[in-house]
Amino acid sequence: MYISNKYTYVKSKGNGVKTVDIIISSNTGKPIYEQITSQIKAMIMNGELQTGAPLPSMRALAKSTHVSVITVQTAYEHLQRDGFIETTVGRGSFVSAQNKDFVQEEQQRRAEEHLQEAAEIGRTYDIPVEILVDMLRLFYEGEE
Repeated sequence: MYISNKYTYVKSKGNGVKTVDIIISSNTGKPIYEQITSQIKAMIMNGELQTGAPLPSMRALAKSTHVSVITVQTAYEHLQRDGFIETTVGRGSFVSAQNKDFVQEEQQRRAEEHLQEAAEIGRTYDIPVEILVDMLRLFYEGEE
């Protein structure tokens, strides 16, 4: 079962209206607050949500996704702790100004997760590390 939420916000530079989807799935073992957190992080990292863009209020997001306000609050607290959003009492939550180093660090962390998975597969199926390194080099350099 999937519960889908669409919310609309006006771009901070005034170029119109953009719709962003947050999808909550009950078919995954991932907690709902982590689903919300990871989707908003991904939207910020890939540029769908720009610096200064407003996020829906905690109550509005909770209501439209049929989850508790506490769940959304937890997600927003994690996003704020990690530097992705800023929350001001009475004004709401907005995408915070990202510096290049922070974005690069987050992308490096994501790459590390994938490399860890590749290393585990290599160990499990006795794939020599040299072959894994060669495959990574081919993918990195864009050769096929």
